[in-house]
Amino acid sequence: MNIATVPLSAIARPRQRGAASELHAFDSGRGRHVLVVDGSRIYDVPDGVDEASLLSTLRRDERAIGDEIPLPPVNALALAITQRCNLACGYCYADGGHFGGDDEAPMSWDVARAAVERLLDNTTPGSSASLAFMGGEPLLNRALLMRTTEHAAALAAPRGVTMRFALTTNATLVTPDDAAFLARHRFAVTVSIDGERELHDALRPTRGGTGSYERIVVRVQPLLAALPVSARVTVTPRHTALRATLDHLIGLGFHSVGFSPSLSAADPRLALSADDLERLLAQMIDCAREAESRWRRGERYPFSNLLAAVQELHRGTHRPLPCGAGAGYLGVAADGALSACHRFVGDPRAAMGSVATGIDDAARRQWLATRHVDTQEPCRSCWARYLCGGGCHHEVLNRGRPACDFIRGWLDHCLGAYVRIADERPDLFD
Repeated sequence: MNIATVPLSAIARPRQRGAASELHAFDSGRGRHVLVVDGSRIYDVPDGVDEASLLSTLRRDERAIGDEIPLPPVNALALAITQRCNLACGYCYADGGHFGGDDEAPMSWDVARAAVERLLDNTTPGSSASLAFMGGEPLLNRALLMRTTEHAAALAAPRGVTMRFALTTNATLVTPDDAAFLARHRFAVTVSIDGERELHDALRPTRGGTGSYERIVVRVQPLLAALPVSARVTVTPRHTALRATLDHLIGLGFHSVGFSPSLSAADPRLALSADDLERLLAQMIDCAREAESRWRRGERYPFSNLLAAVQELHRGTHRPLPCGAGAGYLGVAADGALSACHRFVGDPRAAMGSVATGIDDAARRQWLATRHVDTQEPCRSCWARYLCGGGCHHEVLNRGRPACDFIRGWLDHCLGAYVRIADERPDLFD
């Protein structure tokens, strides 16, 4: 457990400049605690003690982030195997999968094969590699998805490499045969679905203008029966009853349900404003409190935002970047161009080479150096920086950081929840 009790003698008022950003005090309802930013360490604080600094009494943690980030091998790729979609979601950052371009040609076998082989060239026996299929709607290029998966599995096995596969889909095209194939290769499947019928259909209509909810509910059944499936909700200003949406999707049989705020949307009316984010925080905390209550009673309540947060806190997550984009993870466009992640397809700001010419390590080094949380403002003075990592690169570069207060508010709640859950349900961390 990442919690320690601090003796009274270890508490002192902060005196050095900037010390406040190195600590965050919070109350779990069962006592006072402090997060030491360096190392993401959580300590219990005795009652009756004023706001305190531990910096003078605690040595620098071994996990602390330095000025440089070693360039890791690329062990994960996301293949944009289609450049079109059968839905017309109003907030879609990818413009239906072709990112504003005119070409809707799907990825070819030559590009997919080259991507797999380049990925596996970076592996060693006993390691693992990940391959995700995205788009557009990936199942519009079903044949390539299956052929690429089988090719990767066949190449990885004799090398002693564990392949992990993932699919993000709108589920409108799933067949029983698809479900069997995905289960056989142990895919991690995420279904994009935005809630109850009326809400979902308003946000995610088909290109013909009809709703997609009913088709998803029917088509997803073989998937739900075959393997754990996650639901991902893109939260817009139209989401005003988040817990009802959460309960609805859990009731449909999804193994986990997570919410992702719409910060950068094709339709600006579907991007959350500061007031929207304040309301969203209240709704997220309401969902979290319900999850805690259910877990306390021994019930299953798969609210993935909270579960992931407390598990990260338990591990002592301490990161200088929000994700692996540009580090161990790259996106592959239909033409084979490499970018920092699947959201930057076709964006020269995050170009990282191609599967034909190779990975541009110089571009990766520059990306990691400039995106490091300690080089970002106002991140470098924020107590949440090593838990947040600075925010999604794509959203920050396209809209800035409108969600900082939301993120801090959510993390503050999760810190208190972690202390309570660690006491009552330590099995959730097994």
